[in-house]
Amino acid sequence: MTSKRTTRLARALGLVSALALVAGLGGVLSANVAFSADGTASPAQTLHPEKWPAAKAQRLIDPAIEKKIDALMAQMSLEEKVGQTIQGDISTIKPADLRKYPLGSILAGGNSGPGGDDRAPAQAWLDLADEFYRVSMEKKPGRVQIPVIFGVDAVHGHGNIGAATIFPHNIALGATRDRDLLRRTGEVTAREMAATGIDWTFAPALSVVRDDRWGRSYEGFSEDPEIVAAYAGAVVEGIQGVIGSKDFMKPGRTVATAKHFLADGGTDGGRDQGDAKITEEELVRLHNAGYPPAIDAGVLTIMTSFSSWQNIKHHGNKQLMTDVLKGRMGFNGFIVGDWNAHDQVPGCTKYNCPTSLIAGLDMYMASDSWEQLYKNTLAQVKDGTIPMARLDDAVRRILRVKFHAGLFDKPAPKDRKDVPAIASLGSPENRAVGREAVRKSLVLLKNQGGVLPLSPKAKVLVAGDGADNIGKQAGGWTISWQGTGNRNDEFPGATSILDGIKETVAAAGGSVAYDKAGAFKDKPDVAIVVFGEEPYAEFQGDVETLEFQPGDKADLALLKKLKAQGIPTVAVFLSGRPMWVNPEINASDAFVAAWLPGTEGNGVADVLFKGADGKVKYDFTGKLSFSWPKNAVQTPLNRGDANYDPQFAYGYGLTYKDKGDLAPLSENSGVPAGSGSSTGVFFRRGGAPAPWSLAIADQVGDLRVTTTTGTSPAKVVDLKSVDVAAQEDAKQLTWNGTGRGAFIISGRAVDLSRQSNGDVTLSLRYRVDQAPTGKALVSMMCGPDCRADLDLTKILTDAKPGTFQTTKISLKCFAAAGARMAAIEAPVVISTEGRLGLTVTDLKLDADPGNAVCPAK
Repeated sequence: MTSKRTTRLARALGLVSALALVAGLGGVLSANVAFSADGTASPAQTLHPEKWPAAKAQRLIDPAIEKKIDALMAQMSLEEKVGQTIQGDISTIKPADLRKYPLGSILAGGNSGPGGDDRAPAQAWLDLADEFYRVSMEKKPGRVQIPVIFGVDAVHGHGNIGAATIFPHNIALGATRDRDLLRRTGEVTAREMAATGIDWTFAPALSVVRDDRWGRSYEGFSEDPEIVAAYAGAVVEGIQGVIGSKDFMKPGRTVATAKHFLADGGTDGGRDQGDAKITEEELVRLHNAGYPPAIDAGVLTIMTSFSSWQNIKHHGNKQLMTDVLKGRMGFNGFIVGDWNAHDQVPGCTKYNCPTSLIAGLDMYMASDSWEQLYKNTLAQVKDGTIPMARLDDAVRRILRVKFHAGLFDKPAPKDRKDVPAIASLGSPENRAVGREAVRKSLVLLKNQGGVLPLSPKAKVLVAGDGADNIGKQAGGWTISWQGTGNRNDEFPGATSILDGIKETVAAAGGSVAYDKAGAFKDKPDVAIVVFGEEPYAEFQGDVETLEFQPGDKADLALLKKLKAQGIPTVAVFLSGRPMWVNPEINASDAFVAAWLPGTEGNGVADVLFKGADGKVKYDFTGKLSFSWPKNAVQTPLNRGDANYDPQFAYGYGLTYKDKGDLAPLSENSGVPAGSGSSTGVFFRRGGAPAPWSLAIADQVGDLRVTTTTGTSPAKVVDLKSVDVAAQEDAKQLTWNGTGRGAFIISGRAVDLSRQSNGDVTLSLRYRVDQAPTGKALVSMMCGPDCRADLDLTKILTDAKPGTFQTTKISLKCFAAAGARMAAIEAPVVISTEGRLGLTVTDLKLDADPGNAVCPAK
């Protein structure tokens, strides 16, 4: 059915002037920091170091190392000292640049890879690390030889490399309640990083996640500080070795980073890079829990959070970094920033921010701003803006870490004979640790009638889009930043959940049939359906509610279809957070929270099936480290809350000895009509998921909102649902050239400013059925008098007719064309006055910038 809403059409575009009638306008309010008249922080923003835990011991202070630092610093020029405080990303800095700019560090951010290829093989990573190291250690007149330190986000294994062992994300590891296992995952990660010559990982994340809508929830071990505190030291020891022993930072170990300091998991509304509107007592009791044990374990670096507390950005908060962390808590390593996060400090830009260094930041993560930031920081030390004593303290801390890491004693990465070889990536021994982590992280939520464990001699049907999808089971921060665009063949040696099931069943004489949509010829004894969230990472993963697939119930329909045929059905749910899936649980006989298990999908089959001898080999042992909601708006939801009433409580998890029956769960999501949880997916599976609406319009009639088929009021644009890969999973659009018409996806205003500052693109998957005869535009609308138009004509003209293709347009292009990215009301508008035939299947934001284009305005 179609419905109509009338609006006045803006003459500038000839299409839309009051998108609020379709969407309901919203906005993001920004609060000002409340300072006293003299410029100091208000009482509500004042920290009291005496309330924070005092250091147990002065870690990392070794008189022999301090003497070496004294001698080295006495030889260093001011330029070299400033250089140590700057870190550039490999996408914008080359090894040769170190000959002119003596930077202290480089990183490879989420979408950065050797030669611009984030899917480069392990050898390319080793080659690049080796080249940077060698240039930094070249003997040059008037220069001191100081090795550069190379850092990456190896947050669940060495995730930049598909051949590595990719572990379950932290949310899964939190469910294992196995401190020793966590230590061993750190050891494997460090060894595999060492094999590629990389000496520093930005892990572990010690976030205490208090609102599961946060897109980084899966990076936290728990909502509760007890687990985070218990794991912090173990993971640091796994990565770095045990401080005070010969094991500490020996070859094969890696520098660890405790992050993100502080309360990144406690922001208001679960908003990434947001503000923690909480008391100092909550900062200490909840969010600081993991840092004292990490410091006591000798963690060498700590990363400051993008976020803020009481509207003071952490990157400019001297009380937090200097008085509390370095002073009271006794942290003697160095504090590194996050990706250009100093840019968010009031009065700063990414090129110019003395405030952060003065406040206690030791190393700027100046991904693409390093050159100008270096020049400005050097000038500010020279003119006294930045005190020399503060610079010297930062440099001393950085050198201290480099000495502890053995960087001055190690040869160049390719000459290191005492570290694992590249061939050790994904070794059987390493993968065995990953497989064990998968087994122990699975949480059984329902087991109606004891359908589990399954007999491996059964006739098994496997279905769902997650069954044979290693990228989906690994999640974000896997090869690419958001974990998107990954194929199974990019994970050599890995095992999909399907392959693990096949291996287990074949060994016992059973049979496995696989069909993503659940079709079969011979009725199976049982069906296993693997489904869940698509990969995402920071801020792209932020959601408004915890409803899984709002308005899009394809996975639920699959479960119901199988159940209706009398087939016992086991649901394996892949997610980076607890989600409201009551309908899916009701439609399943057994329901398993599998989280994001990584590359060792065979660990799932280990637990679902009995051994070939008919006995249980591995029981479920995982226990929820996050509370599971009763409805989609029950967030925040944390143990200890007043009126705590979850669907499944913190610590819940069935075993095969438990009676696993559940009464039918409420299917009232609690989500108000018209709202939803996805802002980054605009069109998929034939529809616009909430909070988006699909419309067609022309310049002389009404804007028409539609869900299936329709024609614009003046009959300029015709839209109909068509089948491409599934029933009515695409929309076919035909412009007849009789006037200006548009295809529009709109909703309430959303803030895409953070995305437009990074590598995020608008991804359009389409087929050209008729090439345009006039100028075709793709636009973003940000209010009645605000829009950005980009010319799509040549791209559509050059497209091969009848063949689907994907075009990615950088959000930066829309921003440059005039869009107010903080208030986008219509993220996709395709319009033309000529004739055009277009079929679209997927329209979304994509953080993989590969092959991105920037059409002219």
